[in-house]
Amino acid sequence: MRAAVATNQNYDDPLSCLELRDWTLPEPREGWTRVQLRAASLNPHDLWTLRGVGHPKEHLPIVLGCDGAGVTDDGREVVIHPVLGDPDRGYGDLTLDPQRALLSETIDGTLAEYVLVPERTLVSKPASLTFAEAACMGVAWGTAYRMLFTRGNVGPGSRVLVQGGNGGVASAAIALASAAGARVYATARTAEKRAFARSCGATEVFENGARLPERVDTVIETIGEATWSHSLKSLRPGGTIVIAGATSGAMPPADLARVFYQQLSVVGSTGSTKPEFEALLRTVDATGIRPQIEAIGFDEIPQGFERMLAGDVAGKLVVEFSRDGAV
Repeated sequence: MRAAVATNQNYDDPLSCLELRDWTLPEPREGWTRVQLRAASLNPHDLWTLRGVGHPKEHLPIVLGCDGAGVTDDGREVVIHPVLGDPDRGYGDLTLDPQRALLSETIDGTLAEYVLVPERTLVSKPASLTFAEAACMGVAWGTAYRMLFTRGNVGPGSRVLVQGGNGGVASAAIALASAAGARVYATARTAEKRAFARSCGATEVFENGARLPERVDTVIETIGEATWSHSLKSLRPGGTIVIAGATSGAMPPADLARVFYQQLSVVGSTGSTKPEFEALLRTVDATGIRPQIEAIGFDEIPQGFERMLAGDVAGKLVVEFSRDGAV
C-alpha cells in the first residue's frame, strides 16, 4: 500500500522529511482491527512530527495521520478516536494518562490505504456523516468539544471568544458553541478568514486584538503569544481561558496581576476522551453542523502541508481514498 511517511525530522524544512512511498500492509491481530481508509485529514500535529517537536526520532520512520474514517475488514463503517492510552493511569480520564499518545506518535497513522488500530478506538460512523466529514472529528472537533463543554462549561447563553477563527479547532469551536446556543465572537487576520469564521456560525467577527462589544465568559485559545493579552483583557471577572495550543509561541507575559485581581481561570485542555468523542458524534448527527472541508488527493499531501505552513487553509484539508483503496 502507499503511505505518507515521516522519514526524518527537520525543524526549518519539515517537508524534506516527508515521503509518499510503498509501505507494508498491516495484518490484523488479537485486539486490533484493520481499517481501510476512505478519508483522512491533515493536522498541524503531522508538521510537528516532521519538525521533531514532541516526537522522539527513534519512532521514525512512521506513517503520519491522526484522523481517519473507513471500513473494517468485516464491513463496519467506523471513525477512529485518535487518543491512545489507559484511563486507569489518568484517574479515569484517558487524556490525563502521562503515557497517552496520539495516533501516529507510537503506531502508524491514517495517511495510508489501511491502518491497524486497537479495537477500542473504533466508533460507529453516523450514517448522516460522509467519510470525509467523519475524518475531521478526532483531533480538531474532539479537541474543540472538550474545550467548550468539559473544560469551559459553555452552554446556552454563554458568551465565547474564539481566537484565530479559521483554524480546524477554532472553526469547530465556533460551530459547536453556536449550536449550543452561545453568543460566539471570533477573530481572524484577513477579511477572507473573517468571512469564513462567520460562515461557521460566529455572531460577530473582528480583526485580531479588536475591542469586543462585551466581555466574554470563555475564551477558546489555540494561538498563544500573539493573542494572549487580548484573550485576558476580553474576559469578564471570573471568566475562563481554555487553551489547547500555542502556535505563535508558548511564553507570553502572564499578566498575573490581571489574573488574580479579576479572578480569572486558565485551563489547559488536550484531546478528548472516548465518551466525549462519542457525544461529539451524536451532537453533529443531531444538529446537522458539519466541518468545512476541502478534499485533496493522496499525491497532493505535500502541497496540503505547504499550505498549512503558509497559513493558507480554512477549516480542514481531507484526503479522500477510493472505495477500492487505490490512491
